[in-house]
Amino acid sequence: MKENLQVFDNVLELIGKTPLIKLNKMTSNFDGDFYAKVEAFNPGHSSKDRIALHIIEEAEKKGILSPGDTIIETTSGNTGFSVAMVSIIKGYECILAVSSKSSADKIDMLKSMGAKVYVCPAHVKADDPRSYYQVAKRLHEEIKGSVYINQYFNQLNTDSHYHSTGPEIWEQTEGQITHLIACSGTGGTISGTAKYLKEQNPDVKVIGVDAYGSVLKKYHETKEFDEKEIYPYRIEGLGKNLIPTATDFDVIDKFIKVTDEESAHTAREISRTEGLFVGYTSGAAMQAIKQLSAEGEFKEGDKVVVIFPDHGSRYMSKVYSDKWMEDQGFFDSKTEIEAIQYVK
Repeated sequence: MKENLQVFDNVLELIGKTPLIKLNKMTSNFDGDFYAKVEAFNPGHSSKDRIALHIIEEAEKKGILSPGDTIIETTSGNTGFSVAMVSIIKGYECILAVSSKSSADKIDMLKSMGAKVYVCPAHVKADDPRSYYQVAKRLHEEIKGSVYINQYFNQLNTDSHYHSTGPEIWEQTEGQITHLIACSGTGGTISGTAKYLKEQNPDVKVIGVDAYGSVLKKYHETKEFDEKEIYPYRIEGLGKNLIPTATDFDVIDKFIKVTDEESAHTAREISRTEGLFVGYTSGAAMQAIKQLSAEGEFKEGDKVVVIFPDHGSRYMSKVYSDKWMEDQGFFDSKTEIEAIQYVK
């Protein structure tokens, strides 16, 4: 076929090179210019496409993966979808251990992509045999010819963003970026991107977004793993009850915590004001910008890039469900409910 920039051999060729989109309405009263790296433009609708493809192709190069092998992974949903998508194209079986905190939408999507899904209780310790970490390890031991990606402790997770997301942001901002704001879960996205950006300009300030109920912020500040910090929270793909080795805490300048409720409302606000239908962690990242701006973090002339990790369609039964929001006690007024008028 005649060469055409819009014709691709398969869906994997669409991974990466996501757009940087200026935020206008939500940041109109903030000092500085704000841009969102919108990872929903990846074919699997999240930043996890980058790590799934990179890790699997590196395993192939090293001879760790052979056609017909089984790929096993722990996931809150997005990585699992990306792994399943890459597995389909490359001919691997896919088994996923998923946190019960993952939305029903995400779990249904994983099954629709041909993955075998084990749903594991979210609010148990990482070393509990029922946790998705331990279930994945057990399956890997039991299944011959399987490879456990283990994104939380896989350096390739970080490397994928060092080689793609970081260079893309540097080029898209023409080297003028002053701040990077990114949620931290496995830590691969923020660590790899930050490492590249700080190599170009050590003055780029990197701020990680953490959840209340997670240990990351305190560990960054004290190097102490404090179990007392751990309690259940609702945001998926953000924060941790363990310390992932994929997180390079040295390239992160500071962490800021955001609440479940404010992050949920902010995700909905992004959709209504900027026309970007993004996920729960995008709301968390934008909520962090609100708090940082109120603290005087930004000044005129700053170029702030925030990573929006995934698409809103993954959260239709959660933050975009009025019923779910009401059930969580997140509606403290009737403002949002009354946006829908029912004709009798």
